[in-house]
Amino acid sequence: MSRPMSRPMSRPMSRDVYEYAVIRVMPKVERGELINAGVLLYCQPRDYLCARVGLDPGRLRALDPQADVDGVRRALTAYELACGDDCGPLAGEPLGGRFRWLTAPRSTIVQAGPVHAGLTADPDTELARLFDKLVRL
Repeated sequence: MSRPMSRPMSRPMSRDVYEYAVIRVMPKVERGELINAGVLLYCQPRDYLCARVGLDPGRLRALDPQADVDGVRRALTAYELACGDDCGPLAGEPLGGRFRWLTAPRSTIVQAGPVHAGLTADPDTELARLFDKLVRL
């Protein structure tokens, strides 16, 4: 009787906890209607904080025909800049502090949604996956 061939043991990839929030645009805060326009991802074990944004002007104007598209784009870009090394007043803050500041509740047109968690072996790939799933149409 022959024995089944054994497979080489594969090492599981190391996965780390990450937190993320969807960046939302709510042009008329009093109405509560919103569109997703980005994702903010923080992974402490990997010393990673990054935002990816993308605004669909047509969707924004469907909620508010008078929306300031350029102003909203600038506000979204601020999320990306706040994650970088040269981010003005946040430059001295640890990444976790920046993430908490960026996800703090606000009553503004551009705001972060609730924070969620997951596991990832690659924060860049996870950010792209979340962006495609939650923001892109």
